[in-house]
Amino acid sequence: MGLDYCTELVENVVCIDTGYGRKGMVAAYLIHERERAAIIDSGTYHCVPRFLEMIDYYGIAPANVDYVIPTHVHLDHAGGAGELIRQLPNARLVVHPRGAPHLIDPTRLIAGTSVVYGDDGFRERFGEVVPVPADRVITAPDTFTLSLEGRALAFIDSPGHARHHFCIYDAKSEGIFAGDTFGVSFREFDTDSGAFVFATTTPPQFDPDAWFTTLDRLLSYKPKRMYLTHFGCVENVPQLADQLQASIRAFVDMALILANMDDRKRQIEQRMLSHLIQGLRDHGCTLPRQTLEALLAMDVDLNAQGLDVWIKQQAKPAHKSRAE
Repeated sequence: MGLDYCTELVENVVCIDTGYGRKGMVAAYLIHERERAAIIDSGTYHCVPRFLEMIDYYGIAPANVDYVIPTHVHLDHAGGAGELIRQLPNARLVVHPRGAPHLIDPTRLIAGTSVVYGDDGFRERFGEVVPVPADRVITAPDTFTLSLEGRALAFIDSPGHARHHFCIYDAKSEGIFAGDTFGVSFREFDTDSGAFVFATTTPPQFDPDAWFTTLDRLLSYKPKRMYLTHFGCVENVPQLADQLQASIRAFVDMALILANMDDRKRQIEQRMLSHLIQGLRDHGCTLPRQTLEALLAMDVDLNAQGLDVWIKQQAKPAHKSRAE
């Protein structure tokens, strides 16, 4: 009898439901090769006991976890990294060069995230953010390669969602650990047509042009699968990439159209929710509207915040797509 929050995928890759938010919302991944292991994305401080139970279940000693690898430093991906490093005596943190300072000294990261969620919301969602000792940090620039017992992990600088984001190509499983770069695809939205994916434009570093370039790079690896943080493993990669690119364009266009509205964020939220629900209906999803609204609420709010910030960053917003 296994752990109900772990799903074994291919080539010793395990998807872990971190338990953040709700079931099926935030994943992380274990790669184990012989008796060594790496953890990709960490959930939050509250999620760490689940990781420790998981490695014990798979017969991996804490001292044999070599790496903790957050794809980027948004706290649903990296908030538990410092506590995991504290609990795993030989693990090194592998992080994007832009993200490393924020996990060594998370003061600014905490402050910036508290602006989004408020102080009480921050504590409830993320708990503590433990600093990582600088001497246990490896920075992974573009094309950096790491070996896990001979298993090559290739790092790809992946701006678009965030400038401190990388993806990791695992040749053995022919998959890419994509963090947020391949969008959001909740399993509740799966139908006979397959997965449904949409963009996550979380503040403050959304950059559609960079994102399109990143997607082209990821597709050049010809991956068979993408390992998403939100949520799980998806295949049919070229088809979903087309869907994700269309989602980015649609979100950019609605933000530009609404750029001069006094209540821009609220207007973006309403239009985005309607757009996503219509897309899900076209995809064959029959869940009640109330259920869809609940599942989409957090992403719509954060996406609207990110688009609002992006609009403010544009010197002269024009009522045409910048994403073409």
